[in-house]
Amino acid sequence: MNKSKVLSWVAIILPIVVVAGLGSVFVNLGMDWFNALVKPSQWIPNIVIPIVWTVIYLAFTVILLLWQNDDKIPFKTIVLLIVNGALNVLWCLVFFTLNLTFIGNIVIILNLIAGFWLWLNIIKQKTIYGYILTIYPVWLSIATTLNIALWILN
Repeated sequence: MNKSKVLSWVAIILPIVVVAGLGSVFVNLGMDWFNALVKPSQWIPNIVIPIVWTVIYLAFTVILLLWQNDDKIPFKTIVLLIVNGALNVLWCLVFFTLNLTFIGNIVIILNLIAGFWLWLNIIKQKTIYGYILTIYPVWLSIATTLNIALWILN
């Protein structure tokens, strides 16, 4: 494997690991607060959440590595990926670490919009990759609904 291929893989994998890692740190810092919140009756088991995020991060890693192997990832897609990663981390910080549920709603709604925009962008360019990533906007929709419910109940 040549140096340029290794660097392109690192450029894809490292930001995903950073986003996942920072998000996890911020979530863990606020777990005591989160566990004390009143949850809506339709709340999903807590174990499901990290599993879904792991699947999402793995899906992004695989499709971006495949995409980079076939073709150069368009600049607009890279920008949308960065925006989504930043919003994911920001939401974890605002909601879990700072315990700001209303501001968390604003951030997650922005993340939902950016997530759909990213998904539509990818589906137009690489349809099969977009299908694989359908879990991302669907999950953001569920998370947004639950986030708003937490704000209302608490």
